[in-house]
Amino acid sequence: MLDVKKIRADFPMYYNHPQMQGKPLIWLDNASTTFKPDSVIAAITRYYTEETSNSHRGDYDLSYHADLAVAEARKTVAAFIGAKPEETVFTAGTTASLNLVAFGYGAKHLQAGDEILLTEAEHASNVLPWFKVAEMTGCRVGYIPLTKEGRLTPENLEKVITPRTKIVSVAHITNVLGYQADIKALAAIAHKHGAVLVCDGAQSVPHIAINVKDLDCDFLAFSGHKLCGPTGIGVLYGKYDLLVDTDPFMTGGGMNAKFDLCGDVGYLAPPLRFEAGTQHLAGIYGLKAAIDYLQSVGMDRIEAHERELKRYAVEKLSKLDKVILYNKDSEAGIVTFNIQGIFAQDAATFLNSRGIAVRSGQHCAKILTDFLGTLATVRASFYLYTSKEDIDALVDAIAHSEDYLDAYFL
Repeated sequence: MLDVKKIRADFPMYYNHPQMQGKPLIWLDNASTTFKPDSVIAAITRYYTEETSNSHRGDYDLSYHADLAVAEARKTVAAFIGAKPEETVFTAGTTASLNLVAFGYGAKHLQAGDEILLTEAEHASNVLPWFKVAEMTGCRVGYIPLTKEGRLTPENLEKVITPRTKIVSVAHITNVLGYQADIKALAAIAHKHGAVLVCDGAQSVPHIAINVKDLDCDFLAFSGHKLCGPTGIGVLYGKYDLLVDTDPFMTGGGMNAKFDLCGDVGYLAPPLRFEAGTQHLAGIYGLKAAIDYLQSVGMDRIEAHERELKRYAVEKLSKLDKVILYNKDSEAGIVTFNIQGIFAQDAATFLNSRGIAVRSGQHCAKILTDFLGTLATVRASFYLYTSKEDIDALVDAIAHSEDYLDAYFL
């Protein structure tokens, strides 16, 4: 296990906001967003207080220093996922990255009769753009069946993929149940059938070591705010030849080589062709600092810590008769559950009265409700600063959840 007390000393949220509802703050909503360490905040502050300028826009020292910082950040991000800098695009987050793939690559290459394969467990960001592309192109959206427990397997992809399948777009780790897909095996099947494999890495990149070359995915999307970085910054990895064959989703300054009165436009080579306008430079500074921080802790150690927490939480919660667990055997540090007789949002409100922050509802995975057979669930999600004591507090609160109505009258 990681030294949580030592790690928490790096995170101001634990000493600037130590309580919620008059109780010690217990943050168990890390699948939604994560706290930021001092080093990330310092990097953002440094940009705003010492190095403010635009990148690729000026012939003066400050702009040059920003250019260097962006280039260095791109190298850091690329190395973190086993990519090359020229394959690493800065975006506004996972949603923006997936939309770029959908509309820049999918809408360009798909046509009537083609197929996009998803699963019922996908986040809205990996469903709605494909719905729109299908509407635009006349292609269809199909679904790879999940196993009884909710897992995506290569065998099930092989059962439904056809020569019409051109894109397979799936989460590496699902955001509700936390199952980890074998992306390498899925990519091999997709490529055998001539399809492109798009990977939603929002819940995997912050938690496990990633090497895109080993996975052989064609695109990978993730966000900074889920890995201790700032909001509003994310990354799209793409194999370089596919990025060259992808149209810009946004156009404007900084991404073109030329344009003239006749409408003749030349775009820069990737990744710059996808980075129109002034970039979120403070976010890029912060993203690099976040990755540096995670690497200083060690991704393997973070993964092992979360898996131990997951095992511990399942063991404790399984002893409570009133708890319905939906993902006992999933790999990620995500525990999704309901309390018998209590609606998910009411349960979350009660836990809030105990100082515990969890997510409740459909978790932006609205198709999954039919599979689960319930309208909403409660999700507790862990990270490197989560402790066993946090889980003990969650379990104790649930054990006393018959008092949940008290939360509305405090």
